[in-house]
Parts: sequence; structure tokens; C-alpha cells
Amino acid sequence: GCNGAPDLIVEILSPSNTLHDLKTKFELYEEVGVSEYWIVSPWDKTVIVYYLKEGNYLGSKFYTEGSTIQSIHFPDLKVDVLGVFEGVE
Repeated sequence: GCNGAPDLIVEILSPSNTLHDLKTKFELYEEVGVSEYWIVSPWDKTVIVYYLKEGNYLGSKFYTEGSTIQSIHFPDLKVDVLGVFEGVE
């Protein structure tokens, strides 16, 4: 029971369905109007953040350990990338 698209989706990639996540889900989320879409790659320890502008996603730089991500949609949401990958080998 969700009315409308979520404002933020954080997708954690897995080796078994990376192409599905990066193409199919990306296009779906863009089409339905998800305002902010974060893609987390555990093996690269990177996060890419996309923001919806005029119906299309604009990508950010790659965030890596030592970086802090600040959400555009939720200004008080700041995430230290080092903490995202804590314990990931």
C-alpha cells in the first residue's frame, strides 16, 4: 500500500542481478518519478546518487570511502560512505 513513488530508493547491487538493477530498475524508477536513487556497489565500495530533474535522472560523482553523501530531497540526511561499507570485505 504505497501511494505514488517513493522519494528515495537505496539499491544495493548483487552480482546475480546487477544488469537488472542498473537498467530495468533504473528506467522504472525514473519513469515513475522516484526523486532520488542511490546505487550502492559493495564490491567497489562506491555509491552513485541520481536526482530526478524534469523527468530524467542526473548522476553525481562516485562517492567513495572518505566521502559524505548529502541527500537533496532530505537535507538533514547525511551518510558517511565509510560507515556504509563497515564490515564489508
